[in-house]
Amino acid sequence: MRKIVFAFMLLSACIVPKKKYEAEVASAADLQHRLEATTAERDDLEAKLAKTQADRDANAAALDAANGKIASQLAQAGAMQTDIDQMKQALAEADRRKAESDAALKSYRDLVGKFQAMIDAGTLRVRVIDGRMVVELATDILFPAGSANLSEEGKTTIAQVATVLASIQDRQFQVAGHTDNDPIRTDRFADNWDLGAARATTVTRLLITSGLPATRVSAASYADTQPADSNDTKEGKAHNRRIEIVVVPDLSQMPGYDELQKLSAK
Repeated sequence: MRKIVFAFMLLSACIVPKKKYEAEVASAADLQHRLEATTAERDDLEAKLAKTQADRDANAAALDAANGKIASQLAQAGAMQTDIDQMKQALAEADRRKAESDAALKSYRDLVGKFQAMIDAGTLRVRVIDGRMVVELATDILFPAGSANLSEEGKTTIAQVATVLASIQDRQFQVAGHTDNDPIRTDRFADNWDLGAARATTVTRLLITSGLPATRVSAASYADTQPADSNDTKEGKAHNRRIEIVVVPDLSQMPGYDELQKLSAK
């Protein structure tokens, strides 16, 4: 009987550790499953993180590209605006030049119109020389040969010219004496410079006494330095002997006038 009880007790002692072992095995298996699940979850999170970082990098690259495109477009827009501004300036300059040309053409037509009767009579002609309007009179009509004394016809002509010039407001005039290249030496005239100057001042004085304000007229001599024709023929010499009344350009209308004024003030 004792043997049976001992055997039963021994068998009972062996059965208890086995259950504990199995419980521990089961617990270990559960932990292993949890570890594997956690590892899988971590791997999934790492994959998602990697994808998120890749997406972020891609978005950053796309943003940089977009910013670069925007910067390029802004630069192009700036260049286009510069071109537009330059074109506007060019158009404004073209408009200004056209207005100046129209004004100059009108002034020329007005001057021709005022002198039309004298032009038709062959007394004078109106020309544009080096951009300046010039009233040209042959000195053979105005003066005897080698003289600075106006003929009666010359006095009448200059008086008529004075009336026309006085009607042109806000313009200055210069009377220029021109000769041919035949030398002259008399008690009164040492050379053609003296002859040209004497004729110019004679005409200037008569213009003033005929009503043109003295503040609006001046005199100059060019002798034979600016021939209008060849001095090799009699007709050419006659063309070179002339009085020119130059309509002096208004310097205030010239481009850069304001800058010149500032520079001269310094």
